[in-house]
Amino acid sequence: MWLADDTFKSIIQHTPLISIDLIVRNEHGEVLLGKRVNAPAKEYWFVPGGRVRKNETLDDAFVRLLREELGIESGITRADAKFLGVFEHFYDDCVFGNDVSTHYIVLGYEIFCQDLRNISKNMDQHEKYDLFDINTLKLMKDVHQYSKNYF
Repeated sequence: MWLADDTFKSIIQHTPLISIDLIVRNEHGEVLLGKRVNAPAKEYWFVPGGRVRKNETLDDAFVRLLREELGIESGITRADAKFLGVFEHFYDDCVFGNDVSTHYIVLGYEIFCQDLRNISKNMDQHEKYDLFDINTLKLMKDVHQYSKNYF
């Protein structure tokens, strides 16, 4: 279910959002990050992921996010992923501006995919994607701390 902007802004203002973050590694241990174009975390490198929709199971959300964010339709399911835990993300802004803060309850899942350079990527949320060595991304100032926390 997709919501009208004013409805969604009110929800962000009054409730936490539930989301899934995808920690995607290749066969070399590199991690896929996207450079965000929208608030929150605008202009930071961040792991792909997204919100769980109303009446959507976690299993369905996981598969949808793999498809929509990364173009992965290979049959990977949430049961195939490693659950990293529950995380909380707090932001002073939201997608609609600086007047409303955002609170996410995030379920982190790790998956392994070969040949990540050739997957289809969602450019609505990210201006570009790249693969990073974990030791390198931990030192980068433009990798968001919430993404660093997974490592």
